Amino acid sequence: MITHRSRAVHSASVEVLARRVREGLGGAGSGTPVADHLRAAAEGGGSTAAGHAGAREGAPGPVVAAGAVRLLGADVVAGHLLAGRPLPAPESQAVRLALSALPPAPRASVAVLHGGEGAWLRAWTDWGLVTALAGADATQPPVPPGPPVCEDRLPRRHRTGGAAEGGSVREGWVAWSLRMGQLASLALPHLDGPVHDAARGGVLGLARGATRALLRGDFATAARLNRWLAWLAADGSTLPVDAGVLGAEIALRGGGERCLLDVAIANRMLEGERAWTRK
Repeated sequence: MITHRSRAVHSASVEVLARRVREGLGGAGSGTPVADHLRAAAEGGGSTAAGHAGAREGAPGPVVAAGAVRLLGADVVAGHLLAGRPLPAPESQAVRLALSALPPAPRASVAVLHGGEGAWLRAWTDWGLVTALAGADATQPPVPPGPPVCEDRLPRRHRTGGAAEGGSVREGWVAWSLRMGQLASLALPHLDGPVHDAARGGVLGLARGATRALLRGDFATAARLNRWLAWLAADGSTLPVDAGVLGAEIALRGGGERCLLDVAIANRMLEGERAWTRK
């Protein structure tokens, strides 16, 4: 049973790891946020209970720390992807350790079929992390089914309730943009796939979604969608809104380390939108 305290511990671990990654982007961190996070958990853990809840304040247990890596996905290696440099050996080993502690489903399509949308979202988050870790390795993770296609002519709240097969499933821009926001950890250089193709075909839907979220005070969703807009700008798309202005407004009014990490990653992509190209 997942208790309120358990959720709070997991959320706190994600926030701490997001801060470590963000500090690394700004040059203030060590450059090995995952290794640092797992090391702090190992030093703070002890008994079985401590391994899950953290033995001292501010130190998540090893299982919780590994879960934070899995929840952030490819964001944990964002600094290296944005800089176009390989992961240091200790960081690569730390990410692999987290993946071995909580391994992804071996067959993404089966996980999606039996687990519903939650499993589909997890499968894509896992795909992003494993793909970023693999780099140029020959072994690549299985590609889950792609998302629905954004269709402006449908009622904006029209929802399909599933992923697309061959791009045949369509849904309104509100539901579609919310789902794309949950996949924002894929909005990074050197990652490309069906989700990114959907983003290229839904520029207006992403801009509408980001603006709507900002106006509603949902800064977390606004930051995630603005990341996609920054990714699209770097990919060569023309945007109907200024992603830099949106990001500045989100940073001013938003909060939380994960939200600030999304803003920082978007800013880095906007600053170097011609410095990297689609693979």
